[in-house]
Amino acid sequence: MTSSSPPGLARFNGADDAVASAALREVCASRAWGAAVLARRPYASADDLFAAADAALAALADADLAEAMAGHPPIGRPTPGDLAAAHEQRGMAGAPEALRAEMLALNLAYQERFGHVFLIRATGVTADGLLAAIRDRIGNTPERERAVARAELGKINRLRLAKLLADGVLAAEGPAPGAPSRASATTAGTDEGDEGAAAG
Repeated sequence: MTSSSPPGLARFNGADDAVASAALREVCASRAWGAAVLARRPYASADDLFAAADAALAALADADLAEAMAGHPPIGRPTPGDLAAAHEQRGMAGAPEALRAEMLALNLAYQERFGHVFLIRATGVTADGLLAAIRDRIGNTPERERAVARAELGKINRLRLAKLLADGVLAAEGPAPGAPSRASATTAGTDEGDEGAAAG
């Protein structure tokens, strides 16, 4: 099996619309994005799926982009039970209390300035790196920051799609034979197979 045809691609292509749509909502909270990606099935390769996901994101209206960003919890404060976000944000685990306090204050200031959460592909980024990023980006103009946030969302979507395809698991279905569950994969705490993204 080639890297462009991961085990979950055929399963995603052949899933019922409701099942595939639910899986896409786990990737991105925008209903318009999910509908656009769903409408272009079947995909010949993962690259084709990623390209469609990027195109759907680029086409989102402001309200749909806001819906997508609202699906991500603030950095350092993943929603209880959101295993994917907790895994993606693990760079904040063990951060000093002073850093956590500054991140919280900057998160609040950022949301007041821009009207949405600080969004960043957080996988593999240390707590110091996340803090540096929000310090840098809070000075952006609203127009510039919306473009940056959209780009970061695209990175998150791609990594979550790759994880979905690699696991071969769709919402409302069990894991493919021999594949770990999505919950176990996102709580494993290793970089291998990492879903790789988080919002701030």
